[in-house]
Amino acid sequence: MSEMLDVWPALPVEIRHGSYLSKSWSWENVAVALESEHRHPICQIILFHIPTSHCERLAAAMQKPFPELTSLRFEADDNTVTSLSDSFLGGSAPLLRRFSLWNCPFPGTPKLLLSSNQLVVLDLCQIPNSGYISPQDLVTALSVMSRLESLCLEFRSPLYPASRPPPPLTRSVLPALTGLTFQGVHEYLEDLLAQIEAPLLSTLEITFFMDIDFVLPQLHRLISQIESFNSCDRATVRTSDRAIRFTVYRKSPQLPTLTLAISCRELDWQLASLAQVRSSSFPFLSTLVHLDIVDYNVPQSHWKDDMETTQWLELLNPFTAVKDLRITDQVARHVFQALEELVGERVTEILPALQNIFLERLEPLGSVPKYIEGFVAARNLSGHLVAVHRSERTRR
Repeated sequence: MSEMLDVWPALPVEIRHGSYLSKSWSWENVAVALESEHRHPICQIILFHIPTSHCERLAAAMQKPFPELTSLRFEADDNTVTSLSDSFLGGSAPLLRRFSLWNCPFPGTPKLLLSSNQLVVLDLCQIPNSGYISPQDLVTALSVMSRLESLCLEFRSPLYPASRPPPPLTRSVLPALTGLTFQGVHEYLEDLLAQIEAPLLSTLEITFFMDIDFVLPQLHRLISQIESFNSCDRATVRTSDRAIRFTVYRKSPQLPTLTLAISCRELDWQLASLAQVRSSSFPFLSTLVHLDIVDYNVPQSHWKDDMETTQWLELLNPFTAVKDLRITDQVARHVFQALEELVGERVTEILPALQNIFLERLEPLGSVPKYIEGFVAARNLSGHLVAVHRSERTRR
């Protein structure tokens, strides 16, 4: 490999490698290339699924400057935790535009980022506990990144100090940031948002670890300032045996603009947590006209017969403008059991604008399932007609 690099003129070089099926000798070639004295023309290093057997050597080979480097992805296998020292990349990467680090604690992260003021994309993913970086240190590094468009920050597990600093008097402005992805405890996100302003932010993807008390004034402030949410008309609630996920879509093009997930296995906790987070953070829900509530490949044990029906009503309560409800069979059985409890004048208390129910597994010419009959009859009797249709399976 060294001889091959010596033959070529000083052209930009990209090193890209990674697969679960990669052979050991192929990783040897990558290591030799990085260790070579011909590292100066290397402009991109894209390494993913790095096996444990080679992670240490590759990390050691990169403890020196790569002066032309513009893009770096260093992704260790999930079962690997390789610590990167302060001298990674020589502690400086002034031309770096894309930096992606997975499964690696890196105490030198703030120092390296302070030298990387050309960054456009920053991904710090699956950060182990030993790689914790405080919101204050992160914001200090972000404050020099006037070109940053996309930020991803994901922690492996819930970790946050018991004592929290007071909110700052001023905020750092990230003038180009349009996308933010976060996974961690809600306190971390709140302290991060309290220290930044992102006037162009239009896409959020947030995953919280389970908590019993979500207090999110900074998230509410941020969402209320994002104008693109005013052009959203569809939302999806998807439950699974691992998390509940809430996604909001723009009218055109139909792309997600907000995704909120809560990592939790128990359905009742999922619903309670989502209702709590959403009620304080999503003021635009009353304008959505399409709602999907779905579950796919969820074990039967996920569903609890003794769960309080009021939790489903709390979930649906903010959607006052929804006209079309698309719902999977198992979810529908529980949702309409809850809705049937609304009688008399309360029959239109939840989903008052509903006109169409799209149900999976409904035969084209089949009758309305018994678990929907009572709700539909009560609505029609009140003069608020609701039609039931067959729905093709869709994934969002």
